[in-house]
Amino acid sequence: MNTNGRDYLLDCLAAIERNHPAGVEHELLVLDNASTDGSADAVRERYPDARLFALERRAGKADNDSLLLREARGRWCLLLNEDSELREGAARALLDALEADPRAAAAGAQLLTSAGEPTPCAWRLPDIPWALAAAVLLQDRVAVQSTGDDVRDVGWVQSSAVLVRRQAAEQVGWLDGDFFVYSDETDFCKRLREAGWTILFAPDARAVHHDQLGTDSEAMARRIVEFHRNRDRYFRKHGLTATRLVWKACWTWAYLVRAAAAALIPGRDARRYLLHARQELLPGRGEGIREAAEAHNRALANNVPARHGAR
Repeated sequence: MNTNGRDYLLDCLAAIERNHPAGVEHELLVLDNASTDGSADAVRERYPDARLFALERRAGKADNDSLLLREARGRWCLLLNEDSELREGAARALLDALEADPRAAAAGAQLLTSAGEPTPCAWRLPDIPWALAAAVLLQDRVAVQSTGDDVRDVGWVQSSAVLVRRQAAEQVGWLDGDFFVYSDETDFCKRLREAGWTILFAPDARAVHHDQLGTDSEAMARRIVEFHRNRDRYFRKHGLTATRLVWKACWTWAYLVRAAAAALIPGRDARRYLLHARQELLPGRGEGIREAAEAHNRALANNVPARHGAR
């Protein structure tokens, strides 16, 4: 699934073809989310056999991933962001993990930074112990589950590179489009687990997940707004009132502590943590990625050139 990431997308597709397991039949589906950088044309030119879904209006990630899952014809569906690049053996390791466990609905890869360093990508489902750990800055020890050398059962995995059993996804009704982006995969994994499936982390499957928006302050602010809005939606959807309130108190405190520390450290931006704290307290405030997509769609409808970088 791609939004204005042409070069990353082409690298992603090349890695898919280069690292596909021998003897496994496959198809390639590409959803272009109304990009303005020529992504769809590049796919048509370089991958004419791919099934291309070139949207005319920008949609949310959950809806787009659901579209791909519904349209896929295989038993297994490997969901990838355009800025995810499979390493050798990754797809085979994910397949092995799911084939070895008939009750496993999804297996997530170990994500790597652009520099090749492992980054957290599997967690316990959000709960009160996680929130309490955050209040004393120990959340990683409690929440991160992308550890160890063996395949393990986890709460949820990041959808940047995850192999999904299509049967399980269909059973729970795909991803929930109310989550425009963020917490969509958390909700998806929770519903799968409640339906009796397990979620796996497969450390031998490795994929680089490039951070293509690391220096874009406006996009980062919108993502912070969207992140907190949808985490709050997750708690409300699943009736986790006590967890939501404890989470709000603990994480607001944690962000304020980080902001105070950042103010004393040269080169650190305290404003980012203050924005996190504000959105944790008031998740309905501000404009996020959903509003940027809606503005993009309005501009297209009115024949106004859309901003190239809007996501």
